[in-house]
Amino acid sequence: MTCSAVISPPATRGTTEWLPSFWRSASAGPTVPEGLAALREAGHRRIAVAAHLPAPGRFTRALAGVGARAVTEPPADHRGSPGWYWTGTSRRSPPGVPAHRGPRASPAGKPGFAVLGGMTYVPMTARSRHEDHRAATPLELFFDLCFVVAIAQAGARLVHSLAEGHPGAGVIGYFFVFFGVWWAWMNFTWFASAYDCDDVPYRVATLVQIAGVLVYAAGVSRAFDDNDWVVAVIGYLIMRVALTAQWLRAAAGESGPARKAALTYAAGLVVCQAGWVALLFAPEDSKRWLFLVLVVAELFVPVVAERGHQTPWHAHHIAERYGLFTIIVLGETIAASTVAVKSALDEHEALGELLPIAAGGLLIVFAAWWIYFAVPVHTRLNSNRDAIPWGYGHLLVFLSGAAIGAGIEVAVEHAVGKAHISQVAANAAVTVPSALFLLMVWLLHSRYFKRGAAQQSVLPLSAAALLACTWSGPYAVLWAGLVATLTVVVGQTLADHGPGARTAAG
Repeated sequence: MTCSAVISPPATRGTTEWLPSFWRSASAGPTVPEGLAALREAGHRRIAVAAHLPAPGRFTRALAGVGARAVTEPPADHRGSPGWYWTGTSRRSPPGVPAHRGPRASPAGKPGFAVLGGMTYVPMTARSRHEDHRAATPLELFFDLCFVVAIAQAGARLVHSLAEGHPGAGVIGYFFVFFGVWWAWMNFTWFASAYDCDDVPYRVATLVQIAGVLVYAAGVSRAFDDNDWVVAVIGYLIMRVALTAQWLRAAAGESGPARKAALTYAAGLVVCQAGWVALLFAPEDSKRWLFLVLVVAELFVPVVAERGHQTPWHAHHIAERYGLFTIIVLGETIAASTVAVKSALDEHEALGELLPIAAGGLLIVFAAWWIYFAVPVHTRLNSNRDAIPWGYGHLLVFLSGAAIGAGIEVAVEHAVGKAHISQVAANAAVTVPSALFLLMVWLLHSRYFKRGAAQQSVLPLSAAALLACTWSGPYAVLWAGLVATLTVVVGQTLADHGPGARTAAG
């Protein structure tokens, strides 16, 4: 376990320097509650209080009075040294230390462990932007995985539209549906980065949002095929109620500009959600145009809310969360492609036609992963000026990454004669999203780590080469996979030996 702040009494002034005021005889220093309040106000979540126990039970009872919920005996290697009293949102004792419910005294003069705060409820306050070792939580990973259902539904509808020769309607419907998936994920991710307190109300609210995601996924096919958004909007309503409650809770723990920002977020969510509900009653021929208006309104909410105060999102945490979602969409691509190839083999045994598609598709996905994670993007997420365009631009990164899998499915269906489209159209279903993925990754973050014209030109030229593969006949997907592989090789070579060596590959 690590802590982000330590309260330790000076050796010359004794333990009473940090004791609660009702237990301290005379001291000019702050009390334990005062110290905890000041550090929590500064954004610290895990705070250690180090002190010897002057008498059995006295310090533990004092800690219990300011919120301690667990006190343990010290481990053997800590006896005779100052005790460490862990506070904040942690629910684990240090390694090797058994936890006990309720105050429990240690022998006089010997250290013990006390955990203040607790899992049931903690005040929701802003987290520190500089917190060490910040990583995605199991709840966040669970939240991400539930989006696989919605992504799979959107991909399946795109495959059907492209295979039937309706690329215009398919791409538009796919964009609309995927925007809903991405925006719900993004709203939660940035809020959690700033205010995740991981207590019971927070967890319940997050699980409610997951339920909303699943309802939204159930309505994807109706929205895509029939422009019927009733079920999808109900799912969004469920998500928005929970997220609005989270922002209101954050506002209750803030003051000044931070409180205003949280309330602006909550108000923006309510207004936009009212717009989505109103969209259900709009004339059919105007729904898609009104959809675009609401998309713009949604995108403006963070811009307006963050204008006077930047919420304390954590750059490394945000970069990790986006990377994990990229892995999810690429994983969905592999899963969808594998199922398509297996089904085609079971029905047609067309190994000669399918093997090049499978090999090329796998090379494309491997290269996409390699190129995306080649640079430490968190180092340039210093402010909203950098982060908002980067975060918004990932809509096209995620959308194209998931669409690669749909394209491979279309190529498989064309190879076995089930898709009623030309060879060029089937090839484009793979090469266009692949090129878009490379171009967006270069535009959003790779180019900031390139040195010299040679490095800067690798990804744009590779995207153009991928598009050229569209006209290379039945082996287009394989050629595209080889181009993607060559992109990684050239990028890695230039990164190792060119200007700014070891900066980036691709």
